[in-house]
Amino acid sequence: MSRVQTITVAEGDGDQRLDRWFKRLFPHIPQGRVDKMCRKGEIRVDGGRVKGSTRIEVGQQVRIPPLPDTKAPAPERGGISEADAKFIRSCVIYRDDHVIALNKPPGLAVQGGSGMGERHVDALSEALMFDLEERPRLVHRIDKDTSGVLLLARTREAAKALTANFRHRETRKIYWAAVAGVPQPRDGTIKYGLVKAGGHGKRGEGEKMVAVHPAEVDDTPGAKRATTDYTTLEQAGTRCCWMALIPVTGRTHQLRAHMAEIGHPIVGDGKYGGSGQENLGDGWGAQLGGELSKKLHLHARSLKIEHPATRAILHLTAPLPDHMARTWDTFQWQPSDVPEDPFEEDWG
Repeated sequence: MSRVQTITVAEGDGDQRLDRWFKRLFPHIPQGRVDKMCRKGEIRVDGGRVKGSTRIEVGQQVRIPPLPDTKAPAPERGGISEADAKFIRSCVIYRDDHVIALNKPPGLAVQGGSGMGERHVDALSEALMFDLEERPRLVHRIDKDTSGVLLLARTREAAKALTANFRHRETRKIYWAAVAGVPQPRDGTIKYGLVKAGGHGKRGEGEKMVAVHPAEVDDTPGAKRATTDYTTLEQAGTRCCWMALIPVTGRTHQLRAHMAEIGHPIVGDGKYGGSGQENLGDGWGAQLGGELSKKLHLHARSLKIEHPATRAILHLTAPLPDHMARTWDTFQWQPSDVPEDPFEEDWG
């Protein structure tokens, strides 16, 4: 049996039913049990009673009562091993009294859920308390297989401010990716909407986002508008290129689905760049072959956001993970050769 825990609703998880959010994180708990815990007041949002149908919002605090153990139980407070504590602390790239920023490695989930196991950032965050008495709170997410800048709030006040700041236009997230082929034009905006297609497993495994033409979004149930800005930084002939991407909206798997839709899937993306996915580089799929890694080549390179206390602009940058660094070396692409924000430069 787990202990009582409090989970912050992360960016990208808002505007959905509480029971659906809960089931994604704890798929082993039956719907009837979720409804009963709500009726008894065991599950609460910001301290108040809720129903399973209550819609939750980003930044809200959800109280989770003790839950029965599963085959992969979440570690209890104080149960983090020395090795895991050392590991998550080694990911810290910035820290002050209000925020902590990590360079999240690929393969480490941000939160628990179906197929995520017990080792994820939220579970390891106890090792990031340092001199404070509360665990840092998640205020946004990046995919398990995506690496890069992940920001956590060290206090409740900072979490509230950062959650609001992520909605401001001043906040800027830039991703680096290696994609199959070279987009034409080399710079542009992708505006395909996205709708979730169900998976094939018992717990929805394999679900993915499907692109919808902008003109058809309003007539497609469940579809949401999505916008991605992109620019090409370097290329390896017509086979592959290095791109900078800005998710103007924050939909699930947005960058991966958008790049696949325009025929340039992200290298190593088995979900959106499988053998049946046409690309405009070598023809099919998102693998480049040879010695290059088959891991996803998508990295949250930088984040600019207003600091929750000082109001100064906090600029965070994360080095490439090892598998992407090896690919960059193979193609002789140098991070120092491109501007920090190519969207503000006369690039290309």
